[in-house]
Amino acid sequence: MRRTFFIVGPTATGKSDLAADLAREIGAEIVSADAFQLYRGLDLLTAKPDASTLAQALHHLIGTTPLNEAMNAEKFRVVAATAIDEIHSRGKLAIVVGGSGLYIKALTHGLAAVPKPDPKLREKLNAMSLDELHAQLIDLDPEAARKLDMKNRRRVARAVEICLLTGTPASEAVAGVGDPGRPGSTIPAKGVFVFRDRDELYFRINHRVEKMFEDGVIEEVRAVGEVSATASQMIGFREIRQLLKGEMSIPQCVAAIQQATRRYAKRQLTWFRRQTNFSPLNLSLLTHNEAGILLRVLSERERFPGVRVKG
Repeated sequence: MRRTFFIVGPTATGKSDLAADLAREIGAEIVSADAFQLYRGLDLLTAKPDASTLAQALHHLIGTTPLNEAMNAEKFRVVAATAIDEIHSRGKLAIVVGGSGLYIKALTHGLAAVPKPDPKLREKLNAMSLDELHAQLIDLDPEAARKLDMKNRRRVARAVEICLLTGTPASEAVAGVGDPGRPGSTIPAKGVFVFRDRDELYFRINHRVEKMFEDGVIEEVRAVGEVSATASQMIGFREIRQLLKGEMSIPQCVAAIQQATRRYAKRQLTWFRRQTNFSPLNLSLLTHNEAGILLRVLSERERFPGVRVKG
């Protein structure tokens, strides 16, 4: 499958603006690959593109999932592949934009079948401490223990569960290519991995978090009710709920979210450098216009397969 172009990279690099400009210029449509922008609501917390950016091109999978609904890479693969197929049916290029590495890998490589959660085993794992789960995962699958965010209890427990149910390391169980007969199970990974110099990226992250608070993110979080386990993993959600309980001050909350976002960006950088072969593009070395021109040249090769584009 051609006519799909990926723009991936860490949070706060400016992917959304670049993609919207490109889509407007060439008549493409955008598919979001952001695990949290999928959710309906919490627009400030998830840094959804603003109205002017969304107006430049048709966007898919932004604000389409209720906050109380669980989401995972396989569910995303299905809905994203459907959106991409629809875009192609209109003769347009699909631009996949985001920083959720596993979701993007689900599109480019498919997903191996993994066992459904086992209620009895899940109950046993839920009774274990995070340290106990971590130790068991190191024993069962050192590779997964090295790559996973060990503070994310849900992911650690699921990795241990897969190991125990399959008898193989979770990192091997989920590494295979999906069934090529499924619609959209694999999409050629053509595109760019955009990033910025660390100091500039961290400045952009810190500024964005400060702007979120100026724009009312505290009230936004206060207004929502119960959310799913996956939605609750949004960076800043737990911290703002702690703030609302009086467990931390606003400056402490801002600093905590800034730090968590910087750490997340670092993990994203590591993921894309190790897990993909997208062409690297340092936006710190280019103006917005220069980056846009380069992206247009690269995307034209996917928009018109078989046609050599000069540049």
